[in-house]
Amino acid sequence: MRDLEAEFAAIIGADPELMRLLTSLRRLDLPQGLLVSGAIYQSVWNVLCGLAPGTGIRDYDVIYFDDADLSFEAEDAVIRRVAAAMPGFAAPVETRNQARVHLWYERRFGAPMAPLASAAQSLAFYATVTHAVGARLEPDGSLDIVAPFGLDDMFDMVLRPNPACPSPGSHAEKARRAMAIWPRLRIVD
Repeated sequence: MRDLEAEFAAIIGADPELMRLLTSLRRLDLPQGLLVSGAIYQSVWNVLCGLAPGTGIRDYDVIYFDDADLSFEAEDAVIRRVAAAMPGFAAPVETRNQARVHLWYERRFGAPMAPLASAAQSLAFYATVTHAVGARLEPDGSLDIVAPFGLDDMFDMVLRPNPACPSPGSHAEKARRAMAIWPRLRIVD
């Protein structure tokens, strides 16, 4: 039987840029900090398609969860702290406090979002099942993988909409962009 978690960990572990980012993230010790979404699944697709590392990656998404202070100023201080600790990456590092998502989600995506209880919970609402993946580097060097829908779609190169996503239009937009880079993808509507 195929061990997708082991394959996933091997792909991420072999990417120097991702490992440098995960190591920096571990040092920052953000509450519930995770590297999520594009940089992760796109790195897997690049390996599966024989493409160069970094192909298609526009940014590195870092999430964390801190509900002690929901002000923009508190989140901005963390954003600046992460940026200062992670200079020189091939793409920008974008950091967001998942405890604040409900404050801006409707304005940006046109649908309300209830307050979240954790960083991991936020993955359950990402636009596609494949996007809902995160990882963190543990102190012992192992990779903690958070994937509420599993890793099958990622490795099967399937993009299927997440029915729990409050903004279903995001799936189609992301699918169009992805097909231009990874034409082996199978889009499920």
